[in-house]
Amino acid sequence: MTTGTIARPTGSGRSSAAGSANGGPHNRKFLPEVQGLRSLAVLMVVIYHVWLGRVSGGVDIFLLVSAFLITRQFVGRVERGTPLDLLKHWLHLFKRLLPAVVVVLLSVLAATYLWLPQTRWKDIFAQTWASAFYFENWALTSNSVDYYAADHSLASPLQHFWSLSIQGQVFILWPLIFAAAALLARTFRLRYRVLLTYIFGLIFILSLLFSIRETGSNQAFAYFDTRARLWEFALGSLLALLLPYLNLPHRVRVLLGWLGVVAMISCGIVLDIEQQFPGFIALWPTLAAALIIIAGRTDSRFGMDRFLSSGPLVFMGGNSYALYLWHWPLLIIYLMVFDKEKAGWLSGTVVIVTALVLSILTTRFVEKPVRDWKWAESSKLRAAAVMAVSLALSAVPLGGLQLHIQAVSPKAGAGSTPENPGAAALFAGYTPAAGSRTAPLVPALTDIADEWPQWDGGCTVLDESDVSRTRCDNGNDANPARTVVVVGSSHALMWSTPLLDIARKYNWRVIAFTAGFCPLTDGADGTVPAGCPQFIRDSMKAALELNPDAVLTTSTRAAYNFTTSEYLDPSWAGVVREFAAARIPVLAIRDTPRFDQTPLASGPDCVAKNPKDYSVCATAQDQNFADISPTDALRESLPGVNFLDFTPYFCVDESCPAVIGNVVVYKDGSHVTRTYMKTLTPVVEQAVFAATGWEEGK
Repeated sequence: MTTGTIARPTGSGRSSAAGSANGGPHNRKFLPEVQGLRSLAVLMVVIYHVWLGRVSGGVDIFLLVSAFLITRQFVGRVERGTPLDLLKHWLHLFKRLLPAVVVVLLSVLAATYLWLPQTRWKDIFAQTWASAFYFENWALTSNSVDYYAADHSLASPLQHFWSLSIQGQVFILWPLIFAAAALLARTFRLRYRVLLTYIFGLIFILSLLFSIRETGSNQAFAYFDTRARLWEFALGSLLALLLPYLNLPHRVRVLLGWLGVVAMISCGIVLDIEQQFPGFIALWPTLAAALIIIAGRTDSRFGMDRFLSSGPLVFMGGNSYALYLWHWPLLIIYLMVFDKEKAGWLSGTVVIVTALVLSILTTRFVEKPVRDWKWAESSKLRAAAVMAVSLALSAVPLGGLQLHIQAVSPKAGAGSTPENPGAAALFAGYTPAAGSRTAPLVPALTDIADEWPQWDGGCTVLDESDVSRTRCDNGNDANPARTVVVVGSSHALMWSTPLLDIARKYNWRVIAFTAGFCPLTDGADGTVPAGCPQFIRDSMKAALELNPDAVLTTSTRAAYNFTTSEYLDPSWAGVVREFAAARIPVLAIRDTPRFDQTPLASGPDCVAKNPKDYSVCATAQDQNFADISPTDALRESLPGVNFLDFTPYFCVDESCPAVIGNVVVYKDGSHVTRTYMKTLTPVVEQAVFAATGWEEGK
């Protein structure tokens, strides 16, 4: 995916002789078969993404090839005695890479502002910063383990920058290794190639072992983790270092070339890469690419290099960086704008052709002119100036959009209770206030992702593999009148908002042990993620040790994607009995409605796309709830458990609206906004005191 020259001679003496014997590529200035390999890899990425909705393994090949090329470049400099001048290298490298990046980022920003729902803006703006400064992969690792991060049921149009970010980080790290190794080799009179072989061999082993372990325990995090990908770069560097010493028979190299291409193309078809990479399975595409490079130029009419060195593939190899940049945002923006889950053959073809055209134009009129600009190449200061201007071209409009949102959002959220009554609009005797029809919705759609409960005492992550598994506290631990503990899933956490409001009023302490998609269960329900039963057991133990005045949790679970009816986790009753046995009152709340989980069908996204008629965004009550709550049969057998049902404040006349009382009810497909929950505080307060028998003010 990276740009730059393909080759310079990297060896001399014995190395060159060996290379000449086996036809390897190291002694040639231009490597058409490697250029064709890059082209084939990017075409695989594009085709698999657009038409097949799968991951191909082509990105892993890019990582290997980029390390192969940069290793040849630096080893060649050291062996020729050319100064490395790392600062110059970095400045001129990123000076060439950034302009095309900026063109794509600006295009994504424009498309986001013009066509995408406001609910997506903040996340895309944040990822624009991450992409421009090459840390998008780390932003994605955080989201991958954060159930409470902005809804990512749809991929970001900038998600593909994860691999470019890892490459950018390695493009800084690898030259440091080359320079340090050169210093060590010179100081201790070591053979430079041998020393590098040991260094990259060690990186390969350690990173691969780390990748296998992390992929097994937390694959979503490992996928974007630089540390879990370093071995792929190390393999490319080892290939560049050892290739001159390989002297394979001609027929063997012809066979290796074909074997490599077949393995490369079949990888994404045979393997479910997205769910298994980047552990040891990623050896498949990387070793396939290594075989192709080892085969080199065979000068055989049956050699695969003849195909890879063909004009069209070599030409596309020169445009591969821009093609990779363009294809993903075009695909994702198309899917978002037209509410599609995947592209069809015709629409996919349009996306691919458009990406090809834009990549050729970007390479011809942006990337190549900047790369060949002699003025910018003449000094470090000028290269740095080009980098600064490139970054400014994306940073200025991006910062302007963010400032605009900050300026507008408070105004949109400043509506008083009469104009934005929320649940109060459903109270008996409610009369709409003048101007409520024209008042802006609250919360602002651009702020919807942040609408989780706010804890004055903060939250502590209990499991780094899933940062939604937390202990939160309102900080009132000095002399609280009562202590209430919230235990369960994110749907239990939502009810912390009215509870926290009540706690401020009556001097209570509120503590929450919650985790995404972790309802009260001992594991009998196989739908919950691994680790949830243990988290619930630990939370139960911690809650019982606090000896609270009451425990709040959820009871039923509403239909998910409407494939099942409302149900109760098989082990829920047994778990909740532990609190009842300890004579701790339990407040068990019936689940809130869920929306269709297909892309852009959730409450806030639908509201953003239908500003003139929110009614089309409602979900049907009978698709979410059973006629009779599954908890009704348990009431007599669970003394001390108080079943609360607030469905009338979410569903009216068999319909569950996305907007009630000029307040957006849902922050995503199933979670209620903090703003709407606040409007429910009077109802929850009354229900809590009625259920527990507590006297107000005590």
